[in-house]
Amino acid sequence: MSKRVSPINNPVVLKCALFKELSEPELNAIAAFLDPRLIKKGEVIFEEGAVGEEMYILISGSINALVKQADGARRVMFEIVPGDFFGEMSIIANESRSATLIASADSELLAFQGFDFYRFVFEYPMIGVKLLKAIRQVQNTWLEQVSKHLGDLMRWGETARRRAVCDELTGLYNRKFLEDSVNEQFRRGSLKLRNFSFLMMDLDKIHEINDRFGTKAGDMVLISTADVLRSIIRPGDICARFAGDEFAVLLPETKLEEAQSIAEKIRKTMSTRKIAVPDNPGGTEQAKIIVKISIGIATAPSHADNWEKLYLAADHALHNAKELGRNRVEIAQKS
Repeated sequence: MSKRVSPINNPVVLKCALFKELSEPELNAIAAFLDPRLIKKGEVIFEEGAVGEEMYILISGSINALVKQADGARRVMFEIVPGDFFGEMSIIANESRSATLIASADSELLAFQGFDFYRFVFEYPMIGVKLLKAIRQVQNTWLEQVSKHLGDLMRWGETARRRAVCDELTGLYNRKFLEDSVNEQFRRGSLKLRNFSFLMMDLDKIHEINDRFGTKAGDMVLISTADVLRSIIRPGDICARFAGDEFAVLLPETKLEEAQSIAEKIRKTMSTRKIAVPDNPGGTEQAKIIVKISIGIATAPSHADNWEKLYLAADHALHNAKELGRNRVEIAQKS
C-alpha cells in the first residue's frame, strides 16, 4: 500500500513551481492528497487522447512526452525532469491528453486527483489561487518558449526557402526560380493578349579580371552587377544569377521597346560604374575597374511560345552581342 509522503520532507517537491508559494501548513494540507507511485522504465503513464483525471509531480527519474506524427510514428517532443509537474491542463481545461507519457527510467511520481485539486480551489480558495497562479506562470513560460521555438523555426524556414530560390553570393534569384517564373508566365491566359520580355546578360571579359585581380575580385564584380540590376528593375520584375557571370531578367507585361530601354539602361550603368577590387590576388591596395556587359533580348509571344524557345532566342541574341563587339544590346530574330 502506498505511503503518504509530506512534501515538507522532500527538497524536490519544495522546489516544484506548483508549490513554491505555499506555506508549511498549506503544504501539509495538500500532502494528504498526494498519492506516491513508482513507475518502471517503459511504463506508460497516460496515452495521447485519453481522458485526464490526475495531474502529477515527478520526484525522481525521467519521463518522455511523445506525440503522434502524420505518418503514425511517435516522436519525443520534450523530457520531464524531477521537480516538473504535468497533466494539469486536462484537469483545468477538461481536455484530453495532448501527448503520450512514458517513463524513460524508473521514476517516482506524486499523483494529484483532479477532484481533490478542485476541492482545494473551492474549499481553500487561498491555496487554490496560489496553485492556479503557479500553473499560469509555468504555462506562460512554456508558451514563451514555444513562441521562441516557432519563431526560430519560421526564421529557419525562411532561410531555407531563400536558399532554395536565391543565389547565395549575390542574393538574386537562382536559375530554377527564374525558369519556374517564366513557365508561369506562359501558363497564364492567352499569349495573344499578353507580352513579356526576357533579358540574357553576360559580363564582358570577366575571366581576364579573375586572372589579373583574383577570384575575390570576380565575386565583388558579380555582387556589384547584382546591385546595378536591383537598382534598375521595376517592382514585379524577376532578376536572377543564371550561371557563373550570366544574369537574366524576366520583365512581365513588357513589350520589346520597353525591354530594350531597360536593357540599355543596365548596359550604360555598368559601362560607367567603377568597382573597387583588390589590386592583385591577396593585395591590400585597391584598384577601380569598369566591367561592361552584353545583353540579348527575346519577347513572348513574338519570339517564342515556351521557355526553351525563349531561352534559346535570348541566348542567341546575347551571342550576337558578343560577336558584334560586346558592350551592346541585341534583339532576337523572329522564328
